[in-house]
Amino acid sequence: MTVKIPHRPFKEQFKTFGPAVLIAVLGFIAAYQYVGPAPPDTLLIGAGQPEGAYYQFARRYREILAREGVKLELRATAGSFENIELLESDSDAEAVDVALVQGGTGGGVGAQRLQSLGSLYLEPLWLFYRRDQPVKRLTDLHGRRIAVGKQGSGTRVLAQQLLADNAIEHPPASLLTVSGGEAAEALMQGKIDAAFFVASLGSGYIRDLLLRPEIGLMSFERAQAYTRLHHFLSRVILPEGIINMHDNVPSGDKQLLAATTNLVVRSDIHPALVDLLLTAASEVHGAGDWFADNNEFPAPEHLVYPLNKEAQRFFKHGPSFLQRYLPFWAANLIDRLKVMLVPLFALLLPFIKFMPPVYRWRMRSRIYRWYRELNTLDQKSYQEGSERYINAYLAELDRIEHEAAKVSVPLSYAEELYHLRVHIALVKDNMRGMRTGGE
Repeated sequence: MTVKIPHRPFKEQFKTFGPAVLIAVLGFIAAYQYVGPAPPDTLLIGAGQPEGAYYQFARRYREILAREGVKLELRATAGSFENIELLESDSDAEAVDVALVQGGTGGGVGAQRLQSLGSLYLEPLWLFYRRDQPVKRLTDLHGRRIAVGKQGSGTRVLAQQLLADNAIEHPPASLLTVSGGEAAEALMQGKIDAAFFVASLGSGYIRDLLLRPEIGLMSFERAQAYTRLHHFLSRVILPEGIINMHDNVPSGDKQLLAATTNLVVRSDIHPALVDLLLTAASEVHGAGDWFADNNEFPAPEHLVYPLNKEAQRFFKHGPSFLQRYLPFWAANLIDRLKVMLVPLFALLLPFIKFMPPVYRWRMRSRIYRWYRELNTLDQKSYQEGSERYINAYLAELDRIEHEAAKVSVPLSYAEELYHLRVHIALVKDNMRGMRTGGE
């Protein structure tokens, strides 16, 4: 015959630990109300003109963010000024979340809602002209046909500032709203006399113009004065021969003015995305170029707007510990749920420390409760040793033994249960001995 032994340790543990777990769960639910929202998985960036450097950099950002599961959508724009308008827009259909913005183009009524994540690289201002109409200084552009960039572009804003410094007015000068490859083509065909560009050396039309023998590049001999008048500008040198050593292009050092390009965001951007965007910017711009050393950019200087608080932390300490070693989604999830540590330490840990002794007490109380009656009967047997009393005490011991046999405890406490039964048998033997001796 098979004897079925009841085994209910889980039920006993649940009765003890269940209330504590329930209180901890309620604490977690309450704490979850303070967990911040998850970052969006899609961002929209104002990327400038498709043939420009901004757009090419934005495409590289898109590739890097895609590795972390964040989709970066590119919006083609006329340039920095339009990018700022889109950042400041209250229309969800038009607004962008992040944009590349040229130094010197900030400001406006919505500027307090924008923040900079840092400067990315130096973007030179190029003034190309036809050699048959040489330009030594900007004052030589009086009455010329000049491409100053499209409406909404940072090139146009900067070009108009410098022309105004030199009292070049329209008319008699003709300021044409063409830019990029279109302006370069017009200059090479002789349709215009000069053209301003704010672009990196990575722009193909800049290299084409530098290699054209009929096109000249003006050196800003008064660059120091311009940097004093416009503090967002820097003086940089394009070294002799750096474009083509064999043909010695350029034929001498050229002084250029450069504005820093900023990565600008709306002030309500999710903090987790700041680290992600700056990590991408470090990967794209950290190697430096002809005008910047390695790891010079991104930088917290030469800013168009106030530096974002999370960006400030990034420049001091680098990416967060979690983002260094975990995928973006995992790092962000843990960071958001850190508020859940409050109920963990405030409730669960004390329960973990306190409940095992409670559990032990509950299990032992099932056994030790019988020792009080056992001890009382044992003492009475010595005080009242007559046969009548001994028989009554033995009947009580039979009852206790019967009840103790029904006690169910985990195996780890079985030894103490059997000690009780041994002690009951011991007291019964003593009483029987008293009764026998009395007879």
